[in-house]
Amino acid sequence: MLRRTRDGRSLEHEARVMCFAAEHGFLVPAVEEVRAGGTELVMERIDGPMMMDVMVRQPWTMARYASMLADLHDSLHEIAAPGWLAQLPDGGDCLVHLDLHPMNVMLSARGPVVIDWTNAARGEALTDAALTYVLLTCPHMPAPRVVQVLANPARLFLARSFSRRYRGPAFEMHLAVAAELKGLDPHMSTAEVAACQRLAVRARRNAVG
Repeated sequence: MLRRTRDGRSLEHEARVMCFAAEHGFLVPAVEEVRAGGTELVMERIDGPMMMDVMVRQPWTMARYASMLADLHDSLHEIAAPGWLAQLPDGGDCLVHLDLHPMNVMLSARGPVVIDWTNAARGEALTDAALTYVLLTCPHMPAPRVVQVLANPARLFLARSFSRRYRGPAFEMHLAVAAELKGLDPHMSTAEVAACQRLAVRARRNAVG
C-alpha cells in the first residue's frame, strides 16, 4: 500500500513511530519503505474492515468494540515513549496516538491494527483517552440531518462505553482540556467549536462536583 503526501510533508517520522510501536508488540501496518524524499510511504495493506464500518452495520456490537478500543489505549500506553517524540505539556512519558478512534482501527485476521500515526507523541494516557472521547462526540458527522439525529445517541453511547474505565475527576479534567484544545482547531466549524465548549464546561463541572 502506498501513502503519498500532497503538501510535500515528510512521512519519515510517522514511519519511525510505527516501527517503534511494532517493535514493542503493538499491531500497526508493517513499514516496507520510505521513498521520494520522505513523501511516499510504502506499507503493509491491511485486509479487513474498519471498526467504525462494522459498528454501523452491526450496532449491537458497539459495546464490545468500545471495550476493544479502550484495550488498545491501555496496551499502547504501557509503552514508554522514546525521547525523540514530541513532549506534550502534560509531562507524561508514555506513547500516545492522539487520533485513536474507530476510523483508525482496522479489524484484521491477526487482530485490531491501528493506523494513522501522524499525531503520535509523548504524554499522559488520560490525555489520549480524553481526546478520543472528544473526537467521538464533538466533530460534525458528514451525513443527512435525519441520519445525524439518529446517530448522535449512538455516538454518545460509544463514547461513554469507551470511557467507562477511565471515569473520575482526573479524566474529567483531561477531558475539559482536550475539548478546549480541539475547539481551537481552525478546521472546526462554529457548531463543532460550540460542542467542544459545552463539553469542556460540563467536564470541569464534573471534575469538581
